[in-house]
Amino acid sequence: MPHNDRTRIIHRRTPESAAMVENVKRAMAITAALNRLTFNDADEIRVLFSQLIGRKVDESFLLIPPFYTAGGDEIRVGRNVFVNQNCTFYDLGGLDIADDVMIGPNVSIITAGHPLEPSQRRAVTIGKPIVIEKNVWIAAGATIIGGVTVGENSVVAAGSVVTRDVPPNTLVGGNPARVIRSIEE
Repeated sequence: MPHNDRTRIIHRRTPESAAMVENVKRAMAITAALNRLTFNDADEIRVLFSQLIGRKVDESFLLIPPFYTAGGDEIRVGRNVFVNQNCTFYDLGGLDIADDVMIGPNVSIITAGHPLEPSQRRAVTIGKPIVIEKNVWIAAGATIIGGVTVGENSVVAAGSVVTRDVPPNTLVGGNPARVIRSIEE
């Protein structure tokens, strides 16, 4: 199974897979508490999200529950990040979200997957990193797949499925997402 140095491969029934399962249980407990909160509980949401990712988030971070993840400890967020309701971040491969990013409702950011070969699907989990650069807007219902970088100042149109890198200063849309046009100031 080819992979680059940032791809994470976890085989079933190994100490690494057992640790992954324990981390999922930890994340489920934290997100269950987080998802009982409301928009008015921004400070408590920041505390729980900081606990989830293992580092303090900036006071400018805003998340509207519900929120779902299968780990959390591989998520890194910058300043002035907004995450709207009902988002799912599977972060096994690593998820870096830079400053000034806006993420719309129902967005899925999925770094984890499985091999195509039927005999390997349940035996292996593959994590590929996702990088969302500064000042990106990911609109409602978009899905971003592992191994992708979304370039600075770009917009991912609503409902898009991003399977390849997004160049900086572009609008992408569709399934699979393609460049629609440049974004100029």
